[in-house]
Amino acid sequence: MADFYQTGIVPTLHSLKRDTVERLEADLERHARNRPIGLVLPALVSEFESTAMQRILRELKQVRYLQRIVLALGRATSEQHQYVLGLFKDFYTPVTVLHVESQRTQALLRLLEDRGLSAGPDGKGRSCWLSYGLILAFGDCDVIALHDCDIVNYDRQLLARLCFPVVHPNLGFEFCKGYYARVTDRMHGRVTRLFFTPLLRSMIGMAPASSFLTFLDSFRYALAGEFAMNANLARVNRIPADWGLEVGVLAEVYRNCAVARTCQVDLMDSYEHKHQDLSAADGARGLSRMAREIAKSLFRTVAAEGMVFTTEQFRTLEVRYIRMAQDTIARYYADALLNGLKFDRHDEEVAVAAFATSLRKAAEEFIEDPLGVPPIPNWNRVLAAIPEFFDLLLDAVDKDARQPARAAS
Repeated sequence: MADFYQTGIVPTLHSLKRDTVERLEADLERHARNRPIGLVLPALVSEFESTAMQRILRELKQVRYLQRIVLALGRATSEQHQYVLGLFKDFYTPVTVLHVESQRTQALLRLLEDRGLSAGPDGKGRSCWLSYGLILAFGDCDVIALHDCDIVNYDRQLLARLCFPVVHPNLGFEFCKGYYARVTDRMHGRVTRLFFTPLLRSMIGMAPASSFLTFLDSFRYALAGEFAMNANLARVNRIPADWGLEVGVLAEVYRNCAVARTCQVDLMDSYEHKHQDLSAADGARGLSRMAREIAKSLFRTVAAEGMVFTTEQFRTLEVRYIRMAQDTIARYYADALLNGLKFDRHDEEVAVAAFATSLRKAAEEFIEDPLGVPPIPNWNRVLAAIPEFFDLLLDAVDKDARQPARAAS
């Protein structure tokens, strides 16, 4: 059972008692008549071979309150696209599969590129952005929810708890971020535990007046991939195309939504998904790359709020981060010991050293190019430049489903 303590400036909705998903779903079915919900699922085709995806499909098949589901399918051939379409034929909720690699979708991405509206490189950010656009193009959803497709212990209560704060008419929230514990026989979530939070608090120590940093620090799991939002936010938010996606989304929410209308919700007792390698020896892969891109996204966002970075300040930040992360390890060690969890202090120290290297590289890259890869334009800008784009997107998806084209090479 969780505590009910409120920390930071973002309202926290806890899990205070064992509840039945049926109660939440009954309320959602009633309220979704006035505030229809669309669900976005970003997935690689390889994930359909996993037991996690099979479980997610079984659970979602029982959901009755969604208006529609959009699945952004990546790295798939035309034959694999048709196979995935077949998996949803007996779903209660209409499911649209956006084939990211199809010739038609790729032609639309080239059109954007030609108009100076690049949607960025292939990745989760671009897939999510295209999915938001597709839901907006259908025009029948007021709320958009998103969760990952590698959740090993998925339960449909996660989706119900995620949607409830934004859909319920008496709460007034426009954005809801999920959080959870990532614990098995040991603690997981190293990028959040050992990199993002210590880095964020080190930056707060250097810029205590930054309200944006305080906002970020109020989230219990800022890097969680699960959230629900008012559809209008999906129209106006810009998002990064790289691993800075979650930080970038929160930055746009901070710009475009009142803090009082933002919340976080406890989704489940323990969340388990696939784990990535640290890749300490190769900063271009794994968690090391993720940490570097998250740091650059954070630097760019805070710089846009007026914070000035110099080479000397970055050196100070690195020292502060290492000290803060080492103190954090001691806290987690005590927590693990009390709860009988496995805890390898040496492995944790190795991770901090790798993240410190990622931080240094991120600082160097930021100084060389503060703007970095520009965020994906928001949908209002796209429609101002190409008013017919939603129609083109709907037509491409419909033709891919009925007349599959060869996947672009």
